[in-house]
Amino acid sequence: MDPDTPDAPRTLVLPPRLTASARALRDTAVRRGLYVVESAGFSVAPEPVGAGRGRAVHLHAGPSFADAVAPSLGIALLEAPADWLAHLPYAFTRREIRAMPISEAYRLRRPAFIKSPNDKSISALVYADGSRLPGPDAVDPDRTVVLVSEVMTFTAEYRLHLLDGAVHAGSQYAERGRLRLGPPDPGALAFGRDLLAAAHRTLPSAIVVDVGVDDEGQWAVVEANAAWGSGCYASAPDRALDVVLRAAGPLAELSSYDGDFLRQTH
Repeated sequence: MDPDTPDAPRTLVLPPRLTASARALRDTAVRRGLYVVESAGFSVAPEPVGAGRGRAVHLHAGPSFADAVAPSLGIALLEAPADWLAHLPYAFTRREIRAMPISEAYRLRRPAFIKSPNDKSISALVYADGSRLPGPDAVDPDRTVVLVSEVMTFTAEYRLHLLDGAVHAGSQYAERGRLRLGPPDPGALAFGRDLLAAAHRTLPSAIVVDVGVDDEGQWAVVEANAAWGSGCYASAPDRALDVVLRAAGPLAELSSYDGDFLRQTH
């Protein structure tokens, strides 16, 4: 069913504290006719109060809230494979990137940009060496996977909301590492289209990909993010919402294609 059709009533569940992006998506959802539930905590009834029986339920929230409530609400969360960035061709990354257990990353003795693939459990930072990472008292050394990449400095960064193998919305979000919102550069959109032409089958049908450009004018993928947990920045919220609704929607409506990109909730 198309979420915009009148015979497909929808609910959008939001977490307790809303970012500016979440408020923009909330207001857009209300204008579109969705019922919006702003949760008071990390628990939402399978039939949110006031939503009406039989409504399909969607979600926009960070990973902790999403993992806590998605299973009981029957929501399928889509995300890129944890090692997606590491398997991209060099032409799209412009730097060496490896996915590894954090136990292996502990042995690094050089600066590297290190992050968790699909959440923020390991802060995305340039670490002087592997000894600066959270230790085995904080994480499971063999089960915690991190992305380790060469340090690359971007002069500007852009967020692309992707839907069905096309760039559906876009926004600038940073300039030289500082927040700066604005319209997407035509180069970012073109790079996004080139990426999708080469690699769209490696991504779910709804996803966010951040891209950037360096001082030499080289474009590269920064990272992929789940659309249901990503801000829309200066993107058109109506188009960003399209991607969010697909990225976190009813399990019963999950396509066979997207079945390969389900987030495993605990």
